[in-house]
Parts: sequence; structure tokens; C-alpha cells
Amino acid sequence: MIIRHIDEVKTVEWGNGLSRRFLLEADGMGYSLTDTLVRAGTKSHLEYRNHLEACYCIEGSGEVIDTEGNSFPITPGVMYALDKHDPHWLVASPHEDLRLVCMFTPALRGDEAHNLDTDEFSEY
Repeated sequence: MIIRHIDEVKTVEWGNGLSRRFLLEADGMGYSLTDTLVRAGTKSHLEYRNHLEACYCIEGSGEVIDTEGNSFPITPGVMYALDKHDPHWLVASPHEDLRLVCMFTPALRGDEAHNLDTDEFSEY
């Protein structure tokens, strides 16, 4: 059994927030579980070419925008899944941080972070 508290897990500055990584590849579960904070007012160009991701909003608000320009509001109780390695923009409300519980498969190593200093989608 694995028991972890948020104060004890690896925390990574991923580009526009923090990713608290509860489960990693080394844990042998086959997936990762993170508690991710997206800072208010940020817009992140993201793509996961090597992972599928599902995110469940537990606090705050924002939106996820696909490459067609379709915008989907994200509020507590909403889940979105990037089931086709979808490039997307993750936008946090200008008024509050967005907090997501995310699952990645296959599992993250733990040190992954985004490079948001480019016009391209940041990937890992």
C-alpha cells in the first residue's frame, strides 16, 4: 500500500504552476497521479505525445481550448481527457488559480516540465 501526503511528494514547477506528483513510474502502478496548480491568468500551449492525460477540476476555473478553437469551460466537477494526445491550450481564469487532479498513462518519471518559452506546443 502506498500512502503519501501532499507535503511529502515531489513538487515540480512545470511552467505555469506546480505539479505535486503522488504516483510516478518508480511506484509500478502504470500511471501517474498529480495534484496540479495552474496559476491565475496563465495560458499554456501543451501536448503530451508520450502520455494520455485525464484531468478533474477540484478548485478554481479556466478553460481548455482545442486546435480548432473550441473552448470548454473548466470548473469544479468537470473532467477532460486528452485521449488522442491532443494539442491544447490550458487557460486559468485571470481571477483565481485552477487546481486539477490529473492521471497520466504511461506513468511520468517525475522530472518532466514544460518549456513555455516558444510558440510551439510544449510536449513530453
